[in-house]
Amino acid sequence: VQLQASGGGLAQAGDSLRLSCSASGDTFNELALGWFRQAPGKEREFVAVISGSGSTTFYGDSVKGRFTASRDNAKNTIYLQMNSLKPEDTAVYYCAANQHIAYFSDYGAKLIGSWGQGTQVTVSS
Repeated sequence: VQLQASGGGLAQAGDSLRLSCSASGDTFNELALGWFRQAPGKEREFVAVISGSGSTTFYGDSVKGRFTASRDNAKNTIYLQMNSLKPEDTAVYYCAANQHIAYFSDYGAKLIGSWGQGTQVTVSS
C-alpha cells in the first residue's frame, strides 16, 4: 500500500490542525492505519492507530484526550484531528499501515513496512 500524508503546517499553542493520509490499494479496509511522529534529535514516537473497521483506536500517552484518529473507508483516507496543540507536538508526522494493530507502538514500529512521506507540524508558543 502507498500512503500520502498531508495537512501539516504552522500553528500556535492551543490551535487545531487536521492531518490526512490517503492510501492506494484494495486492502484498505483490512489494514490498521496510524500515525507516528519524530522530532529533531528524538526517537520516533507512536501517536495513534485506528483499526480497519474504525471501531478501535489507541493513542500515545502524550496525545490522549487531545488527538482523535478517524477513517473514511469509502475514501481510503484516515485523519488525525489534533486539538489543543502544544509546542512539544512539533515534529514530522508519518502515517503508517499494517495488518497488525499491535505493531503500532514505540517498539513495534520497526515491523511496519508501509510508511507515508511525512508532513511537518510546527507549533509555536
